[in-house]
Amino acid sequence: MISLTATTASVPPSAAPEPRAERARARPHQGMPPLDQSGAPLSFFEFWPMWAFYPPVALYAAWLMLRYRGVFLPTAANPSFPGGGFYGESKAQILDLAVRHASEWVAPFVAIDRPSLPEQALGALGLDDEVQAALARLRQAGLALPVVAKPDLGCRGAGVKLVRSEADLAAYLAAFPLGARLILQRYVDFEGEAGVFYCRLPGEARGRIVSVTLKYFPHVHGDGRRTLRELILDDPRAGKLPQLYLPRHAARLDSVPAAGSAVRLAFAGSHSRGAIFRDGTHLVTAAMQARFEAIARSLPEFHFGRFDLRFADFAQVQRGEAFTIVEVNGAGAESTHIWDRRTSLWKAWRDLMRQYGWLFRIGRANRDRGFATLSFAEFRAAYRREKELTRLYPPTD
Repeated sequence: MISLTATTASVPPSAAPEPRAERARARPHQGMPPLDQSGAPLSFFEFWPMWAFYPPVALYAAWLMLRYRGVFLPTAANPSFPGGGFYGESKAQILDLAVRHASEWVAPFVAIDRPSLPEQALGALGLDDEVQAALARLRQAGLALPVVAKPDLGCRGAGVKLVRSEADLAAYLAAFPLGARLILQRYVDFEGEAGVFYCRLPGEARGRIVSVTLKYFPHVHGDGRRTLRELILDDPRAGKLPQLYLPRHAARLDSVPAAGSAVRLAFAGSHSRGAIFRDGTHLVTAAMQARFEAIARSLPEFHFGRFDLRFADFAQVQRGEAFTIVEVNGAGAESTHIWDRRTSLWKAWRDLMRQYGWLFRIGRANRDRGFATLSFAEFRAAYRREKELTRLYPPTD
């Protein structure tokens, strides 16, 4: 009825979750570099639709396909990842690879397949059986609630939720599409989150960190008078993005947060879901570079992608210490520092074009080394499967 795969990792003492009393005193953006909120809260193109922002980048990618003689060269960028991690790849397979080769740095998880037939999931005890089986596998993997639930296939934070209780788990499973795989991963309860983008051309002795994105979770602060709806609409940034925040908090929009209390508006560290992104590339240190070089080189045939990590203190990350990787993104990853509201449109396009230039060079070099790209039929099947599932996922926290 339910198929589960578990992958665990040892947790370095420096990255272990802090005591509950400490978490209770946590402040918004604790452990992060100070959030500069001067100037415009958004860039003018930051939330353009994809059809408006990406055409110049798509045209450049088309030229790269001609130059390097291969439409699907990105799918050979990371030969050990399914499809290079370009599109429709399994997060569980990539995380499993990362745990096996860099276990001390990766958050452990279990992967669960929902039953394919409705009668298996909707019987008298079907859903309860799924919940209890999932809890049993968490225990076997040394994990416990709360956990982060997310789809195995998907991007841009689709379907990501914090599961705190059995009731939350039951609701998530019930809303998740049948026949699809999901991941339950240890919740790393820190405010700090960042994306570290790494690139190494085949044959190079060393790669490099080419982008760092600092991710800040938006909050509004109660004054004991205004409702949560009013706080969101009155906020200089959140008030410009009500479509991202109001539906997510619909059940409590008319409540009045206590004076001085902080209300977090988004859980997933995804820009499209409302997280605030800042360019932190200038903060890379030699120790940080060395640490991510070692982690990247420990993954077989990994050349291009982004590590998403959580931490208690970014200063420790700069020393190459005390962080936990929650996701490894391959060829389809983006240098998300471009969504810093101070980044110009021309710089955003230039940086993405430079990224695609590296990607196609790497894919061509790996193809020349004997690694195969996906066929058109394979890519189309992966694309259709992810698109089909994404619209069925539960709403993102």
